[in-house]
Amino acid sequence: MVRKERVVTVECLRDGKGSVEIHHFLEKEELMGHGTMYARVIIKPHSSIGWHQHIGNTEPYAIIKGEGTFIDNDSSKTTVGPGDVCLIEVGQWHSIENNTDEDLEMIALIINEESK
Repeated sequence: MVRKERVVTVECLRDGKGSVEIHHFLEKEELMGHGTMYARVIIKPHSSIGWHQHIGNTEPYAIIKGEGTFIDNDSSKTTVGPGDVCLIEVGQWHSIENNTDEDLEMIALIINEESK
């Protein structure tokens, strides 16, 4: 089977600012209880995903295009770009910002702590 990705645009995601496009590769049901999201995420210029916590799951970000600022669980800020992977452990908080004039693209995979 081959199908197109489902694209959703979200404003102020997790109380962030601006627009984020989520290009869903798989739907939650297709992840068979192992996760809730597998998607290409495009954070538009001067936009962000707000500070939020992961309870019962983890979410690595693999940066594929652009530059952003990753805010880690300890509130430290790190500039990230293509090839960087941001690791968020179960129970941790994080956010990510795109303060540039170009799109920031990443692959995001939300993996459940235990299969449901």
